[in-house]
Amino acid sequence: MEKIAGGENFSASSVGKFNELGDYVLELSPEVKIPGKVFGGAALHTGGGDFSFQLFQPGTETGFLHTHKNHEELYFFLSGRGEFQVDGTVFPVAEGSVVRVAPPGKRSVRNNGSEPLVMLCVQYRGNTFTSEDALDGDILDEPVKWQ
Repeated sequence: MEKIAGGENFSASSVGKFNELGDYVLELSPEVKIPGKVFGGAALHTGGGDFSFQLFQPGTETGFLHTHKNHEELYFFLSGRGEFQVDGTVFPVAEGSVVRVAPPGKRSVRNNGSEPLVMLCVQYRGNTFTSEDALDGDILDEPVKWQ
């Protein structure tokens, strides 16, 4: 990922064009390499979760089911169409679809469409967001200035 900007309270990076995600390969082990997937949390120094972008070419899939011990995941589908599977239930996903999976959910995704399927996955510790967290933001009484 390319760094765009950074400061004491922020960091900004670019993963590049979505149609170029295929240039990334995530190597989990010498036997397990996932094409078209890149994690971004380390580049942005995230402290409460992680995220990844993934591109599935037509006819490809994750190739395995997986679960988590503690992490819930949100999957945002940014383009294309395919199918998602959780605990044996298979359903269609397409641009604009969002899927939440609890840590023990057995999940997988595939592109059964004719165009690339682009997905953003946000991973965070499950069951930690409280009603107090929903009110965490503060609107400041100062003008926005664009230099």
